[in-house]
Amino acid sequence: MTQPEALTTLPRPASTTEAIRLQLRSWPEVETYLQDCKGVIVPLGSTEQHGPTGAIGTDALTAEAVALEVGRRCGVLVTPAQAFGMAEHHLGFAGTVSLQPSTLLAVLHDVVLSLARHGFERIFVINGHGGNIATAKAAFAQAHASAAARGLPQAERLRCRLANWFMAPPVMQKARELYGEREGHHATPSEIALTLHLEPSLVAKQRPLPTPAPAGPIHGPEDFRRRHPDGRMGSDPYLASATDGALFLDLAATALSSDLERFLAEEA
Repeated sequence: MTQPEALTTLPRPASTTEAIRLQLRSWPEVETYLQDCKGVIVPLGSTEQHGPTGAIGTDALTAEAVALEVGRRCGVLVTPAQAFGMAEHHLGFAGTVSLQPSTLLAVLHDVVLSLARHGFERIFVINGHGGNIATAKAAFAQAHASAAARGLPQAERLRCRLANWFMAPPVMQKARELYGEREGHHATPSEIALTLHLEPSLVAKQRPLPTPAPAGPIHGPEDFRRRHPDGRMGSDPYLASATDGALFLDLAATALSSDLERFLAEEA
């Protein structure tokens, strides 16, 4: 089968992140872009506690940063970040803002359909929060069905893919090398390191912390707060550094750029 020209011809990489931010483009510019590339990146994060020293916006900050770097390298447009995710189990900590799974599903469903309506055929969601994974995959399935039911011309060619930057093999390997078991499962030094690289003011929050509660089952916000009183799950974010964060950004962007290029070149 011959691959569609619009999907196999990648645009030249943009020189700045400003050039690939969808919110800084005009609609005629987007129409012109679609003549050469049908791909778009959607950063997906969460607004939730990250232990006593981590930024509440960690998951959104990191997802957007990785998405912008991937977009810059590949010349692919990046939408504004969806900063609210499914974080119900963190609602026992002040500042957390959560969407119910059904709400997040509806948001992602509508985002995909909006993009597909205009001619985007490859929706690459770069995710920064594990709690979003199941809902995002369900939203993709529903969006595919809705696109077909509504008779969108792009329905048969529409593809969605979830890329969790923190689960990219090079990122996980480097986190194990640097932090071992102290990487933990939430408020990890790898994700905190990336925020320190992105926002230097966060370095001032860093301080030694007592031994964290280990990872365990999650049965709701009150239960989570009881089991993990300071919000961490086996992690030691004090190990994080801005230098490590720059490394994680490069590792994640390199791995996901390759994934995106393969995704764009796939047959419909």
